[in-house]
Amino acid sequence: MTGFAAAITGIGLVSPAGVGVPENWERVVAGRATAAHAPELAGLPVPLACQVPGFDPASAGPRTAVQWDRYTQFAVVAAFEALAQAGFTAGEWPDSSRVAVVVGSGAGGTATLEAQHAVLLGDGPGEVSPLTLPMGLLNMAAGQVAIELKANGPCFAPCSACASGASAIGMGRDLLRTGAADIVIAGGAEAPVTPLYASAFARMRALSRRLDDPETASRPFDVDRDGFVLGEGAGMVVLETPEHAASRGVRPIAQVIGYGASADAHHVTSPHPDGLGARLAVRAALADAGLTGAEVAYVNAHGTSTPRNDAVESAVIRDLLGADTAVSSTKGVTGHPLGAAGAIEAAFTALTVQRGVIPPTANLTNPDPAMDVDLVHKAARHGPVPVGLSNSFGFGGQNTALLIAA
Repeated sequence: MTGFAAAITGIGLVSPAGVGVPENWERVVAGRATAAHAPELAGLPVPLACQVPGFDPASAGPRTAVQWDRYTQFAVVAAFEALAQAGFTAGEWPDSSRVAVVVGSGAGGTATLEAQHAVLLGDGPGEVSPLTLPMGLLNMAAGQVAIELKANGPCFAPCSACASGASAIGMGRDLLRTGAADIVIAGGAEAPVTPLYASAFARMRALSRRLDDPETASRPFDVDRDGFVLGEGAGMVVLETPEHAASRGVRPIAQVIGYGASADAHHVTSPHPDGLGARLAVRAALADAGLTGAEVAYVNAHGTSTPRNDAVESAVIRDLLGADTAVSSTKGVTGHPLGAAGAIEAAFTALTVQRGVIPPTANLTNPDPAMDVDLVHKAARHGPVPVGLSNSFGFGGQNTALLIAA
């Protein structure tokens, strides 16, 4: 390993698997799926979703219920959990200008924008909320996290569709590597369980239509997979240089040792048939870390449960890492949280290498024989995982690969 390492010293998770790292990890390791009929989507062609259970907007602060979109609420709650685990207190920084925030999203405050568009059409422009843009813009989760944490360093909101959260972590690592920050709070947030998003994905035939058995609808790498299930949530990590963490007496959870990004330059929704962009991203991450594919023990796959993605991704993994590489997709549990997925899954990968436990792919009962890799299913697998890879691929052909080591 020769690349630059960014220490992960804190993790925060809000996902359909639960609120907080302990609840998330327990459910993902158990492989208990979360998909169900969503009241918000009743009457639509595909009314299924994976939703955050029992989430209280007030847990993010007294203003959140009326002044923040749901995706921002998720981001702030996850950021505070990550901060606490890292041993920091918001606002108590030696130099707040050295604390950066990078929070990606693919959709931003879509629930706010949809609701206010309905107000515009029904009641007229005079009734549109003046908070529409402060709640709905794509950068507002990043902005509100910075405000709440009193972080005055660089603040970015990358949008690379379903790779956004992973892109944010890669960018956060680069801020540490270039010396632009000492501490970075990075991740992704999304709350797309809305009529417009669900209808749009259904029209594209991207969603599973297993309406009679929703719990088994998200089934990555299964021969009977027929699409993904819409999810939501946020994943946040605190990144520091290993030296900075050591100066505080903090032992990292894991380290981000490689980052690769690429574009398919092929099609706005379909992956390149040969996985060109995915291959470029994984190769770039390996080169960045100074590793060979054979040194990667586990892949937390993008694994959306769509026929094309799973087939292309498994071929890329087989060719670059080897057919004996352990692979699983946690989207069998969480569904697809779009721009938050990459950050949530990077967090799961960090916990995998820290704890030596590989979560299984939920609902993978009949593995597709064309998936020529070692698919972890039925039960979690225990044993050392020195290096894991987290893949994230988005519409527009935007790809991110993160290598995470113990």
